[in-house]
Amino acid sequence: MTRKPVIFCDFDGTITLTDNIIELFKHFRPEGAEEILQCIAAKEYSIREGVEALFALLPSALRPQLTEFVQGQLQIRSGLRELLDFCQERDVEFLVTSGGMDFILYPALEPLGIPQSKIYCNSTDFNGTHIRVTSSHPCDEHCHSDCGMCKSTVMRQYPQEEYYRIMIGDSITDFAGAAFADLIFARSHLEEECRRLQMPYLPFETFHDVIRQFPNALG
Repeated sequence: MTRKPVIFCDFDGTITLTDNIIELFKHFRPEGAEEILQCIAAKEYSIREGVEALFALLPSALRPQLTEFVQGQLQIRSGLRELLDFCQERDVEFLVTSGGMDFILYPALEPLGIPQSKIYCNSTDFNGTHIRVTSSHPCDEHCHSDCGMCKSTVMRQYPQEEYYRIMIGDSITDFAGAAFADLIFARSHLEEECRRLQMPYLPFETFHDVIRQFPNALG
């Protein structure tokens, strides 16, 4: 392998067993959330539009309760710590690329030793009456999907001539980035999309599956 391998790993439903944003809105059930979720699923809203509209339903004063709920139900998928050790031993860069929120990701990943500089996600502003979502990694001129936190934009910062780009993901927020990956580890919705588009991928349920298939994947 002459190109340096780099992993772009999703968070909700990939690093964690469930989608924490979905679980959060199921629990707090602000009026209008179900309609927005349906519009996102039907692609009537872009991911950015939908996420911003969802969190705008939540008062900023709820931050302690939101954090307590998410951290109380959040479960890390088996094998992540072993995968991080595996990557460190082999000098494989590991990045978290997520359409999730900083106030969820940072405290969840800090115990695993993943620095914030390696986490790409949405930013949240609690200074107003309601939560405001922004992203410091919006779509560049090559992506017109209005992703919010654009995974393909992050991936393009790692040119294919120099890097072997590996995506690990599960959801619709991974679809755009998957087109730029040299190797895809997929489950759930991303696996269905890979099958539909006849894109090669490797299935996984735990990160132990990723480790087991990793050497063979790199030849």
